[in-house]
Amino acid sequence: MNSYKAAVVQASPILFDLEATMTKVESLIGKCKKEGVSLALFPEAFVSVYPRGLSFGTVVGSRSDDGRKLWQKLWDSSIQEGDEHCQRLGRMAKSANLFLAIGVNEKDVVSGTLYCSIFYFSSEGELVGKHRKIKPTGQERLIWGEDDGSTLSTFNTGLGRIGGLICWENYMPLARMSMYQKGVQIYLAPTADSRDNWQHTMRHIALEGRCFVLASNQYVTKEMYPQELRDTDEIKRQPDVMSRGGSVIIDPLGNVLAGPLWNEEGILTAELNLDHVTQAKMDFDPIGHYQRPDLFSFSVKNQPEIRSLN
Repeated sequence: MNSYKAAVVQASPILFDLEATMTKVESLIGKCKKEGVSLALFPEAFVSVYPRGLSFGTVVGSRSDDGRKLWQKLWDSSIQEGDEHCQRLGRMAKSANLFLAIGVNEKDVVSGTLYCSIFYFSSEGELVGKHRKIKPTGQERLIWGEDDGSTLSTFNTGLGRIGGLICWENYMPLARMSMYQKGVQIYLAPTADSRDNWQHTMRHIALEGRCFVLASNQYVTKEMYPQELRDTDEIKRQPDVMSRGGSVIIDPLGNVLAGPLWNEEGILTAELNLDHVTQAKMDFDPIGHYQRPDLFSFSVKNQPEIRSLN
């Protein structure tokens, strides 16, 4: 499929409520289906919370019992590869006949570690792969583990070569290069960053990688938190709008096709034509004719091969 409609979803999950969030995901995917979407991207940690504003009872040198119980709440609203919730997401993708990329809190029940991940589902409903964040930012390091590079995944699909990074991984030049060297054409960037400067980063990546960039963020207000958390000093100190969004779709020459969307929930769509990737590489290609392999070399430990999907 050389040209098709893609969507980025800007919304909030039902924070810390896995079942209600899954129902909302199903509704949003249904809306994408009605729009004739072939590829849909959901924000970072959409299942079931990006725990913005929370410290989990930590200071350097100590952790509180209440903070541990809150982390348990985060764990309980997270999903595991292959579990019933993961399978349900696959059925949603199959029912809507679209390729689904969705940010999740992924629990590893063997190690007891949580990861900030993207789960990728084919239009046949198969979990074709995932990406775990290789470097959580700041306080995120308390709640999420680090990937070892074995999920720096890319997929060769009928919609083009799809891959991506999560939030501030996109500020890591070598992480971006790991995507470019696989020939990524549809670059996905789920995030929790709603600053104006994020828009410059997304346009830069489109120009640098000569790829379409889809960036998806949550729209979150303080009132969306469960009552017991809204009553804490941590959340009371937060602004009423805690994440204003900024989801956007950008073409391989850095032109904005849709968005950015601010201060509301919504679904952005745009027509992606893979010929535009080829045309953009006429004068720049970071892994081809604009590369200097006589001067530079680059390799990634543990990065998997491209997975080709029928």
